[in-house]
Order: sequence, then C-alpha cells, then structure tokens
Amino acid sequence: MEIQGIGIGQGVAVGRILRMPDPQPEPADRLSLRQPAEESVRAAQALSAVAAELGVRGQAAGGAAQDVLEAQAMMAEDPALVADITARLSRGKTAERATFEAFAAFRDTLHGLGGYMAERAADLDDLSQRVIAHLAGAAPSGVPESREPFILVARDLAPADTVLLNLDLVLGLITSSGGPTSHTAILAREKSLVAIVGAAGATSLVDGDEVILDAARSVVVTTPSDEAKSAALTRIAERAARAAAPVGPGLLSDGTHIPLLANLGNADGAAKAAALGAEGVGLFRTEFLFLDATSAPSVGAQQVEYERMLREFAGKKVVVRALDAGADKPLAFLNDADEENPALGMRGLRSLRAAEGILRDQLTALANADAATDADLWVMAPMVATVEETRYFVDLAHSLGLKTAGIMVEIPAVALLADRVLACADFASIGTNDLTQYTLAADRMLGSVASYQDPWHPAVLRLVGATGAAGAALGKPIGVCGEAAADPLLAVVLVGLGATSLSMSASALADVRSSLAGYSLEQARQLAAIALAADGAASARAATAAAASTF
Repeated sequence: MEIQGIGIGQGVAVGRILRMPDPQPEPADRLSLRQPAEESVRAAQALSAVAAELGVRGQAAGGAAQDVLEAQAMMAEDPALVADITARLSRGKTAERATFEAFAAFRDTLHGLGGYMAERAADLDDLSQRVIAHLAGAAPSGVPESREPFILVARDLAPADTVLLNLDLVLGLITSSGGPTSHTAILAREKSLVAIVGAAGATSLVDGDEVILDAARSVVVTTPSDEAKSAALTRIAERAARAAAPVGPGLLSDGTHIPLLANLGNADGAAKAAALGAEGVGLFRTEFLFLDATSAPSVGAQQVEYERMLREFAGKKVVVRALDAGADKPLAFLNDADEENPALGMRGLRSLRAAEGILRDQLTALANADAATDADLWVMAPMVATVEETRYFVDLAHSLGLKTAGIMVEIPAVALLADRVLACADFASIGTNDLTQYTLAADRMLGSVASYQDPWHPAVLRLVGATGAAGAALGKPIGVCGEAAADPLLAVVLVGLGATSLSMSASALADVRSSLAGYSLEQARQLAAIALAADGAASARAATAAAASTF
C-alpha cells in the first residue's frame, strides 16, 4: 500500500516507524481553587520559562532553526496572548485552562488568515502543550528515545523538537499534517532530512512498521517487498555517492555550462551552500529583515546583512529579490489591510510601489553593499504583471546605482509578453511555485488543491518555454529559482526550455549536478518537447522519464 503526501527533497529512506507520543489531554474546564492573582503568577512564570527554554535551544541550534525558535519564543510572550490569558483567569479559570483557551483562540485567528500564517498556527499547539506541561510539572511530549535508527511519524513536528533530532538515528520524517511551507518542511530542507508532510494516511502507521519513505515520489510504501527495499537501498547508495563526489560547476554532457545556484533565506546558510557547490545565489529572500519588525529597517541595517551575503560569494553572482510582502506575509507597516483574496491583491512590487520609500531604501542599501563588496549583484522585483511595472522597477534600480536589474516571472501575463518584458529588463528569473499557482488557479498554501501544484504541467512548461525563447532571442539570461529546479529530471527539461541557470535548496545541488551531466543540450530539448506534448503533469513526467531512460 502507498500513502500519499508532499515530498520534501529527493531522498529515500528505509526503516521502522517510531511515533511521537500523544499530546497532553485538554485541561478540565473548571473553576480554580486558587485566587486569580495566584493563577496569573503561575501562568506568567510558565510562559516566561517556556520562552527562555526556546531561546536557549535556538542559540544552540543556530541558522534557520534559531530564527524559528526565537519567533516561537516571542509568540509565547505576545502581549495580546498574555492579556487574553489574564482576562480568562479573572473569570476564575485555572492557569492551565486559560492558557489552553487563549492559545486555541490565537490559533484560530492565524488559521483564518490562511497561507503562511495558517502554517504558523501549528506552532501554537506546541507552545500551548509546553506551557501546560510546565504548569503541571510534567515533561512536554517530545521525540521518543531510541537506540536504533527510525523513521519518525507525528501529526506535526514542533520546531523545538525538530532542531534537536539526532541525525545519526532519524532516517526520515512523516507528518500527517503540515504543508511545503510548514516549519517541519523548512527545517527538513535545511538539515537535508528525507521527509514527507501532509500524509493524512500516516495516522495508520504503528511503531515497528517497516516502510519506504520516498520523498522523490511523495509516497510512503508500507509492507514493502524485498525487491522494493533492495531498489530503495540502491537509490540511497547512489545518492550518497553523488553527495560525496567532488563538487564542480553544472555541466551538460556536451560541456554546456548551466550554473547551479542556491536559494537562501538569510546569510547564515551561505557558507554551507558554497561548500555544497553553489556557484552563487539565484534567490536571496530579503523578507527575514522585515517580517518581525514593527517598522521598515534602516538603510544601514539592511546594508550590513546584504554585505554579509555578498562577501560569502565574492566574484560570484548573487540575485537578490526585493521585499516580497503581502498575501501570506503581511507587514503592519506596509500592507496589512484585509483582502478577500490576498494572493491576487497587494503583494510584491504592487505593495512596494504604494510605499516607494521602502523600496528606495532597500535598493539604496543594496547599491551601497554592492559598492563595498566584490560579488556580482543582480536585483529583481517580485509579482510583476506588466511591461510598465518592469520598466518602472528596472529604471528605478539603475537610477540608484544598481547595474543589473530584472524581474521574476510568476504571473502568466509576463510569460506571455516575455519578449516585450525582456526588452526592458536585464534578466528574468522564473518562480515556478507561484507560476504554477497562478497558471492552475490553485493556492499553493491550500492542501485541498495540492495535486494541482505540479510544475510538470504542460501549461506551466509552455510558459517557461515562452520565457526561455524570448531570452534566447534577446540575449537575456533566464534563471529558474522555484523548487522545480531541484527535481533532477525536471531540471533537464527546464534547460531544454531555455533556462540558462538553476537555483534550488543547497541540499539538492548534488542530485541536479549529476542529472545534468547525463544529457546534452540537444537531448534536453528533446525531453522538453516530449513533456510539452503531454496532456497533464503525470503523463508529462512519465513520458519524459521513459524517454530519458533510452538516452
């Protein structure tokens, strides 16, 4: 039997299941035997203790995990949450019950916002559990102890648990909830863990079950045959050999150079990406500087962070995306107004134009950082829909001292007018996640339509091909920075459609480098034509894989 989910990365694992223990039971809804003031002290101490513990764990973990845990610690002491708990205590509730109810209300609020904020709602369950356990003098539910390697199964995995996983024993992760932007997914990518999230059928798995966790195919195979296990172990060995091979540039078999770049969310992952063979950065997301701020960071504060990144890649290309706020990433000082459908509203460049001072400050900070370092800095605008928007951003970036300015191709309208857009821009970078979302009219944060979120769909590939053709005709570089580039076979197809560079999570570089080496540019174009001729994503993938096996 196979359990479907959303695979994170291209890995495979074979092992026995170990489940996370059940969470603490819901506290009883009864009147407290203590005075409200006494319960208030208990609640405050528990919240403070949990926040401090998360902070300590974050300091020990570093990197993206530290960012996640520090954000979670801030949630634990959120003034609105504390006020809600206090109000419930004044009505005679116990600290345990008041905490439970307040966190549940906070969680419902985040769920209602949808997208990225809904993914963060799961973190509140973990916080609530930790505070309630502290009040009860008990240890919170956590990763079970084991002396043998195992595949961990959980409803969802809290950040505080994920960062402490023993990577020598944990072969992989399976969660029944969560999505591709959940913290489990984010940290699994960072740690190069084999993972499948959103696998509803995982609740049927029990301790000791042997499974094949196939992230590349997004399935969990239960009670696998000896033949299936042998094939999986061969794939694991082949992948390990690729990862251990000397790093080098991305090259097709005919010597065509396809630079392989890294997608990064902050400067902390730069050194690791470079060690894994990243030839530069194809997408540097700048949101980390803004998301937890109450006001836009200064030019100087931004410049410091940009210089950190650029120094790690001296002499190499670094593509920085201007602030992509809105939709699932609202900012109080930029665009927090309620919208019926924020994914189609004021986000990306639209928001920045409405607050041009923020955009000018960011571009100025980038120009200053560029002048102070030796990297090859490129800057691009997100959520561009028109030729006029392209011209606006590129002209503004050039006027502020930036040499290379382009746009992201995420909206079908821009791909359809790629020849006109590229006449204005220095380059384009295709964001396949959003391009797929808008082409198939399927919110990429919505699990119920996740099956539509497949970049193998010929409609998406046709738009990629139109952009690639325009780039070739005008001599303009066309990158791909969506996670589609991390699919080894799809990466070959993207090159065949005209992509001149590929950017992905650093952990995927070895797989893609190895895949590209097996095909010439002409063969990549043949595979692209086969994928385009299919009627759907599944048939495009199957037909391409069948043809590739004959080369």
